[in-house]
Amino acid sequence: MKISGDWLDHPGTQALCRAIEGGGFRALLVGGSVRNALLRVPVSDIDIATDADPQNVTDIATRAGFRVVPTGLDHGTVTVIAEDRAHEVTTFRKDIATDGRRAVVAFSDRIEDDAARRDFTMNALYAACDGTVIDPLGGLPDLMARRVRFVGDAQARIREDYLRSLRFFRFHAHFGDPDAGIDPEALAAIAANIAGLETLSRERVGAEVRKLLSAPDPAPAVAAMAATGVLGAVLVGANPQALAHLIHLEGGLSPRWQRRLAVLGGEKMAKALRLSRAEATDVGHIRDELGRLTKASALGWTYGVGTATDIILARAAVMEQALPPGWQADIARGAASVFPVSAADLMPGVQGPALGAALAALERRWLNSDLRLTRDQLLA
Repeated sequence: MKISGDWLDHPGTQALCRAIEGGGFRALLVGGSVRNALLRVPVSDIDIATDADPQNVTDIATRAGFRVVPTGLDHGTVTVIAEDRAHEVTTFRKDIATDGRRAVVAFSDRIEDDAARRDFTMNALYAACDGTVIDPLGGLPDLMARRVRFVGDAQARIREDYLRSLRFFRFHAHFGDPDAGIDPEALAAIAANIAGLETLSRERVGAEVRKLLSAPDPAPAVAAMAATGVLGAVLVGANPQALAHLIHLEGGLSPRWQRRLAVLGGEKMAKALRLSRAEATDVGHIRDELGRLTKASALGWTYGVGTATDIILARAAVMEQALPPGWQADIARGAASVFPVSAADLMPGVQGPALGAALAALERRWLNSDLRLTRDQLLA
């Protein structure tokens, strides 16, 4: 079996492969690029695995005229910029020791060692630079069946890095077959290692949750997370009940992890997932408006089209209701509207603190009127 694509034929990628192979070493595409190419979905990051150690890779790439950035020497990784494309080049490795967050590795010259330390069988696929697929662990049938399965013993893989429990659900949401269910051995292993999630940094947890909730339909994976106890462990009080309805309501709209997170809820969300201030504010606006009756037009004027859209969708999902008629047009009208009264309209008769209070009262009237009241009506 062979893979193909413009990403593989890129002159920088091919030139780097030729340079490494010309130095007497192997150069194999690995991981996401091979997986995505086989699934016929876009390829972004280009990872190359090799039996050359980082110094040899650096020397070879430098002689070939490429720029080398030592991005992860402790893990055997350098970034090679070839023809304006970045390639993460990593030496074959095998784990020596792990503590559930990071591993001590040793370099290897065997592809089998490198494959055995990867998380899922669908990520342990390699390809030569001509596109010929190499499958050292028999992961190709799993990928073709869209079956997310840990490499080897599931518990052992999880204990090497507890983040893999979250990655399992994220990969199922993006690549798994929703009709085939979720690997029961993996779920049992994840449930047995819940305590290990406490050792993870909140930044790593938050990054995985963002990626999970950005999948086309993360609802089945999130429901499985709740059933195993993972959801409650990373976000206390979260409830997946409204998520499936939200996905249905979204239709063809682009997925937004913020609105999906808002319907999940949970305690101390910003701290638990290390949300940025802007992200926490965005999710907070959605959460604040869930139980209110603010009209779509008023939401558009107050928050803009994006957040207002999130609020209307999330509110309908939580309330288990249909979307209000004309809601998108109302949001757009609100976002384009201008409050028709200014401070000058009330001065000099009203000044100081009373001026601010009067303007606020008029603004509330205007919003409650569905933005229909004119300047003259408001001032009458």
